[in-house]
Amino acid sequence: MKKSGRYKTSHLVEAQYELGSRGLVLKNLLGIKRKREMDRVEGVEYARTLSDAVKMYGQQHRFTVEDVCKLHKLWLGTIYAWAGQYRQVNLVKGEFPFAPAAQIPRLMEEFERGPLGRFTPSRFKEEGKVVEALAVVHAELVLIHPFREGNGRIARLLSFLMALQAGLPPLNFGNIQGLVKKEYFSAVQIALGGDYKPMGRIFSAVISRTRRLSAGR
Repeated sequence: MKKSGRYKTSHLVEAQYELGSRGLVLKNLLGIKRKREMDRVEGVEYARTLSDAVKMYGQQHRFTVEDVCKLHKLWLGTIYAWAGQYRQVNLVKGEFPFAPAAQIPRLMEEFERGPLGRFTPSRFKEEGKVVEALAVVHAELVLIHPFREGNGRIARLLSFLMALQAGLPPLNFGNIQGLVKKEYFSAVQIALGGDYKPMGRIFSAVISRTRRLSAGR
């Protein structure tokens, strides 16, 4: 097994790191070797993708796995050759394994027929239903972890777009750090057993914080 900053991965071509990066930066199209620089570039591209995605998808759009892959490629396509493609390596965070790479195509098809089909477009009137939609879709996508990199951010981007469909202000995820980040990852693990309530509580807190910040402007 080869170890990255966040994940342990099986050693395939896709899992190789940029020469000279000390195993901190995945092999990329820009030849970036410093993690701080890669974080900056990914952040800039993510902000652009977020802006573009808001224009691309309207309130009546039912999301598909093709959309998920398209968003991933739109974000990371200039950085990684495998952007928008399902990963070919198995990933483990700590002792928690994400879905095996060989199962991803089938799981993503089920994801489209299940959560995406049931919860998008996210035009629910009751906030409780919106929270449920965000929690289930987000948790299931993170559990599948279809891409080599950027799964959490793509899941947040999808949640952002779903929340806009529901008439909510642009979600602010700034509070998911420190202890809350530990609670978040625990919620992902619990969702593996079909219990989405912990993830729902996290999204309720995100929505409340977003509303407070929006009202303060």
